[in-house]
Amino acid sequence: MILLGAIVNGVGIMIGALLGSVLRRIPNNMKDAVMNIMGLSIVVLGIQMALKTANFTIVILSLSLGAIIGELLAIEDKITKLGQWIEAKVGSDKQGSISQGFVTGTLIFAIGAMGIIGALDSGIRGNHDVLFTKSIIDSFIALILTSTLGIGVLFSAVPVIIYEGLIAVFATQIDRVIPQQLMDQFILEMSATGGVMIMTIGLNLIGLTKFKVANLLPGILVVLLLVSIMYGYNIYF
Repeated sequence: MILLGAIVNGVGIMIGALLGSVLRRIPNNMKDAVMNIMGLSIVVLGIQMALKTANFTIVILSLSLGAIIGELLAIEDKITKLGQWIEAKVGSDKQGSISQGFVTGTLIFAIGAMGIIGALDSGIRGNHDVLFTKSIIDSFIALILTSTLGIGVLFSAVPVIIYEGLIAVFATQIDRVIPQQLMDQFILEMSATGGVMIMTIGLNLIGLTKFKVANLLPGILVVLLLVSIMYGYNIYF
């Protein structure tokens, strides 16, 4: 079943979020401490991912062009409105904004190489091990996020399932049209670019910045375009 990995990942997020909702009664000072640790850990993870790039120019250009496109399309505003729509349908969360939990969870769980690599592996080889592993990691992250940001994190499982599921379905044909060398380079640079995005999420959680991280998402498509051009002209391969 091609979509098994994506579904398990989504279910893992939901289970973690539900468990986190049970632990919501922990003192606020403990929640703040946990959120700061989460933020710092996410920053470190983002830095590690960003440093793996083979050409940092790609990362800079992708983020810059992606930010311009994202601002023009107002992506973060649209995702926030979707979260607010969910909040209006299910009711408010006494602990925090459902839209904030939804947006933060969606960005953390969707950005990064593990989801894309795992989904590609599901589609190309029918191997779901990467997404199974990611589901365990995401469930613990969802637990912590929900205990601090509220139940809105649970709803982020839906776009994650759709996102990884579409990649898995697309991957069933991808190896026929995209050379393996190009795919490997794209995953490398996508991971580095996503690392910077993840780092900004961590800074937002700590409260040091207020980046509209979702507006950077078009940068992933810019990475694909730039890597494809460089591959076509054999610039550094």
